[in-house]
Parts: sequence; structure tokens; C-alpha cells
Amino acid sequence: MTPPTTGLPAENTTDNNNDHLVQSDDPEHPANLIPSLCAKFWTLGWVTGTGGGASIRDDDLVYLAPSGVQKELMKPSDIYVLSLAAQAQSLSRRQRVYLRSPPVYKPSQCTPLFLAAFTKRNAGCCIHTHSHWAVLVTLILEQQGSKEFRINNIEQIKGFGKGFQKSGNLGYHDTLVIPVIENTAHEEDLTEFLEEAMDKYPDTYAVLVRRHGVYVWGDNVHKAKTQCESLDYLFQLAVEMKQLGLPWITDIEPTIPTRKE
Repeated sequence: MTPPTTGLPAENTTDNNNDHLVQSDDPEHPANLIPSLCAKFWTLGWVTGTGGGASIRDDDLVYLAPSGVQKELMKPSDIYVLSLAAQAQSLSRRQRVYLRSPPVYKPSQCTPLFLAAFTKRNAGCCIHTHSHWAVLVTLILEQQGSKEFRINNIEQIKGFGKGFQKSGNLGYHDTLVIPVIENTAHEEDLTEFLEEAMDKYPDTYAVLVRRHGVYVWGDNVHKAKTQCESLDYLFQLAVEMKQLGLPWITDIEPTIPTRKE
């Protein structure tokens, strides 16, 4: 059932709250996966203090963690659900009609940024973290006057795909490039800057937000999660390399094995 999208406040929902959309015994159902993932992310320090979040797209339906919830305590009943098709028909990008809303909380200001990953990259999952390694990397880049994070010749780079609609992953000698956008006072105002970065860097699977965190997406939950983990590993490594005076970009000749007859 698609609700009307014209002339309604952003938090409006249909008369029927469609609670069945978040009720399932399947642990792989988005309404169950999001709380499970966020609880894991909390243990990593990525979503402390209600910060950060995650969203999963299931065909036309988008499942979203709410604003203000302690991520390690989130339940399926806390999840918002909206329709991509209905959102596309809206006269205002800031006007969103939810098919299902929890009885408490507010919609996340991350919502339009998640939607950008779904509409511009056909992603199946988008994760937003407040990882302190991500924030530290943006501070180092700020000192350098740079709006790009670049690193090469590190094994973990293989955890990233070559780009949107491209097959295969990056190689050990490839350079991973992640754009950085400036933070805004209100998270929703980041949307146009994130979309500009996605247009400028069509092969990226992530965008760093200065002094804030990072958005990471993938074709599905598995890819988004593993890329987020790989990226956080690289951010921590980069900070520690900087402390040791080691460069992030190096010129290393490929090692060719000598094959015996």
C-alpha cells in the first residue's frame, strides 16, 4: 500500500501503521538485522551516545534506525519503514511519508543520506558510523588541506569493489580514494554535499564527513558491513602510520615469484 505523498508533514504516516512490516522470525529480515548490526557496531565504538545508524533496502522498502535510540538496545519495533517509489513522487525532498513509524522516537536525519546511496548507487545497505578513527583521519587531512583520503599498497584495500557497476575488487597495489565533505550543523544538510561527492567520485563506496564520521554503502548488507570494517581498519592504520612518520602513498614494485621448472 503506497501512501499519498502530497501536502503531508515529514513525519506523517498512513492511518494503518503497518506493524507487520517489522515483525518476522527471520533473523535476516531487515527489521531484525538493523538492531543486531547496531549492537555489534556499539561494541566497536562506532555508534555510541545514540550516534550513527544503519539502513537496509529490500526492493522498494527502506528500513531505517530511528533518531535518539541507544543503538545497543534497539528493537525491531523501533524501526521506520518508507517506500522509495513514494519518496520519489514527493514534491519536496524533505517531505517523507513513512509506511511504518515506531510509537516513540523521531526519524533519523541520516535518512536522506541513506536514500542517496539507494537511489544513486542502487545500494542494498548503508551504514553511518562516528568512528573516532574516521574522525581522526579527517583531522589529519584538514591539517594537510586535503579533501581526499588516499592509501595504497596495503592488503586490506582488497576489501573494496572497483566501483559502481564494475566487477571485481581493488588490488593490493591500487590506490583507495575516499572523498571528504565538510560537516554541517544539521545532518540532513549534508545531503547535497554527499551527492556531489558521489558524482565526483563515481567509484567510491564511502564518504568521510569532517569532524563527524563516515557513510559506507554496499550492494547488500554483507558488502556494506565488510567494507565498513575494512575502512575502519585502514583509518586506524593510517592514524598510526602518521604517528610513525610513515607515508600513506608509496611506490612499491610488484613482487614477481620465481617459478622453478
